[in-house]
Parts: sequence; structure tokens; C-alpha cells
Amino acid sequence: MHMLSLLAQDSESSGGGFIQLGILLLIPVAMYFLLIRPQRKRMREQAAMQSSIEIGDEIVTTSGLYGFITGEEEDRFWLEIDDDVQIRIAKAAVQAKVDTSGQAVEPDAADDDDS
Repeated sequence: MHMLSLLAQDSESSGGGFIQLGILLLIPVAMYFLLIRPQRKRMREQAAMQSSIEIGDEIVTTSGLYGFITGEEEDRFWLEIDDDVQIRIAKAAVQAKVDTSGQAVEPDAADDDDS
């Protein structure tokens, strides 16, 4: 009961309600810019990288397997991980392309080199 009287007094004070309302409205805006927008950007970059993969590219999967793409189906790749050893992986399992020196190429690093 005591808490209700304190809340009633706070709501009658001048300007306090507007500040609290402003803070409550600011939280979803901050979440959008700090969480949702960067995640969407990463998803777009990942989808662009996965669509740019061609046969013969060296890639690394999310589980850490390195190999060369030898074939492509509708939603899968054939990955050669050793001589005459090929496995089928989902396109979504591709984490990054690998450059000629053996380093995984991050999508942001590839964009910076083009500028």
C-alpha cells in the first residue's frame, strides 16, 4: 500500500512523467541501433558472401573444416577436404572464403580493400 502512495505522488510531480516516458521510448530505439541493425548487416554480408562462392573456391565452414568447393546443388555444396574425399555441406555452414595465403577473409576486410 505504501508503494502505491509513492507512485501516486510521483505521477503528480511536474515533468517527472514525461522524463520516464521518454526513457521508456528511448529503450526500443537504443535496442534497434545496438542489436537489431548490426545483426541485419552481418546477415546481409554473410548472404552476399555465400552467394559469391564459386566452384574452386577454398572455404572454411562454421565447424572449422577447410576445403575446396567442387560442386553446387540447390542449397548444398560439395566440399573436397582431402584427395578423393568429398562431403556435402549446407550453404549456410560456410563461414568465410579463404585467400591464397590460408587466412580466412572476413566480409568487412574484403569491403575495406575495395575502397
